Amino acid sequence: MGRSNAVRSTAVANGGTVAETELHYLDATTARALFRSGDLSPVELLRAVMERTDALNPQVNALTERLVGEAMAGAKDAERQFRTGGELPPLLGIPVATKEKHALAGRVLSNGLVAQQEVIADSDHPVVDRIRRAGGIIHERTTTPEFCCATVTHSPLWGVTRNPWNLGLSPGGSSGGSGAALAAGFAPLATGSDIAGSTRLPAAFTGTVGFKAPYGRVPGSPPLSADHYRGDGPMARTVADTALLANVMAGPHRDDHSSLASAPQLPAEWPSVAGLHIALCVRLGDYVVDVDVEANTRAVADALRSAGALVEEIELPWSTAEIHQTAFTHFGHILGPAMEDETAGGEHLLAPYTRQFMADARTAARGSRYLDGLRVESRMQGELARGMDGFDALICPTSAVASLRADGEYLDGLSASGVHLRHYWQGHMTVPFNIANRYPVLAVPSGMATCGIPTGVQIVGHPFDDDMVFRVGAAVETLRPWAQRYALVTSRTRA
Repeated sequence: MGRSNAVRSTAVANGGTVAETELHYLDATTARALFRSGDLSPVELLRAVMERTDALNPQVNALTERLVGEAMAGAKDAERQFRTGGELPPLLGIPVATKEKHALAGRVLSNGLVAQQEVIADSDHPVVDRIRRAGGIIHERTTTPEFCCATVTHSPLWGVTRNPWNLGLSPGGSSGGSGAALAAGFAPLATGSDIAGSTRLPAAFTGTVGFKAPYGRVPGSPPLSADHYRGDGPMARTVADTALLANVMAGPHRDDHSSLASAPQLPAEWPSVAGLHIALCVRLGDYVVDVDVEANTRAVADALRSAGALVEEIELPWSTAEIHQTAFTHFGHILGPAMEDETAGGEHLLAPYTRQFMADARTAARGSRYLDGLRVESRMQGELARGMDGFDALICPTSAVASLRADGEYLDGLSASGVHLRHYWQGHMTVPFNIANRYPVLAVPSGMATCGIPTGVQIVGHPFDDDMVFRVGAAVETLRPWAQRYALVTSRTRA
C-alpha cells in the first residue's frame, strides 16, 4: 500500500496560500475509508504520527509513555485484516492517545504522582477496553496534572506540558496532554475525562473537540465512577471523529454499574441547523468574560443565524461564587477524601496545587453538608431547564479567560478582563454542566485569541440528547472551518 493521490492532494487554505495536508493531521474518519480502499496503510499512518511526535514532543511534552513496538505490531496486524476484508471493527488501525489515568493492564498508573510512579495497573480501564476491542491502536499515553485536579497540566513527575500553538501557554487541564497531542498531530483520537471541565477546557485552548457525555453514558472505573460530576469521554480534531470515538466508548460495562444500559449510536452526518432554536448565554450569570472570548462566541452565534437557526440571547441567575462553593462542597465529600487517602504520608511530594485543592475541599466539607450541596445543585438544574425551555440547545463560552501560563500555579486565583478572581475555576464556565451532568456538552473551537491560541464554545443539549449537540457542532465546524489552521502549529512550535 502507498499513500494515495487522495491523501497527497488534500489541500487547505492558509493565509491565502494552499498547502498540502500532512498525513499526521489526517482525520480518523478519512483514514478508515482509505484503509478500506487500500490507498493507505495503518502502518503508514502510525509511522507518520510517530515521526511527528519525535519532531515536536520534546518542545510540547504531552506524553508520559510511548508504546512503539506494541503499536507497530498492531498496525501490521490491522493492515493484514484490511487485506482480508469483511466486517471489521470501527477503529481498526487508528492510532489513539489515552490519558494516563485510563489504566492499561501491566503499565504504570501513577495519576501523575511521584509516590505512585511504580504502581502497575492490573486491568484495563473500561474506555481502554472498548478502544482495544474496536481495533484502536494505543500508541501513546498523555500527561495530566496530579490527580487531574488542576486547570493546567504540569507536575513534579512529568514536568510542564505546553500548548503547541504557543509554548508559553497551557493546553489547559486536566486532559491537557491529550489536547496538546491532538493539536500537534501526534494522534487523530484521544481520551479525556471531565469532573469540572477537564475535557472541554483543553479542547478550547488547543482548538480541538471534546465531548462531556451525560453521566453514565461512558463507563468509568470504580469507586469514583459513582461520582455524578465525573465522566470519561472522547477528544479529536473533528466533530465526526469525536462522534466515532464516542460510539465506541459508550454503553454499559461490567466494571461500572452506573453505566447506562442503552447508548444510541451517533450518526456520521447531521442535518442542517435551519429552524433550530438556540439559546446564547455569554456569561452564565456573572462570569467575567475576556473580550476575545465574547467576540468569538458571538461570531459563532452569528454563523448559526446565517445558517437559518433562530438564536436568542438569554440570562441565567447564577453566580460564580455559589457555583464554586457548590462544586467544592461536592469535592470535599468525595474527591478530596479520596485524594487524601491516596497521598497519606507523601504530602511533601505533592505539587502545591494538589495540596491547595485538598485543603479547599476539606474547608468546604466542614462548612457545608453533602445535602446542602445537593439542594443547590437541584435548584441550578431546575434553573437551567427553565432557561433552555423552548430551545433545542444552548451555546456559551468554554473558558471565560483566553489563556493560562503553561507553568502557572494559580494558587491565588487568576484575572479576567482586569478583574481578580479568587479561584481559577471562577474563570472557567464548565463546572455548571458537571453540576447538571445529565446534559451533554460538546466543546468546539470558536476562533483565535490575540494571545495566539484558540478559544472555544460549549454546545449544551437537553438531558441525554447527545445527537443535538453534535448536530450543532457539525454546523459550527462547517460554518467556521478550523482544520486549515493546524498548519500554523508546525511553524509556531519550531520557531
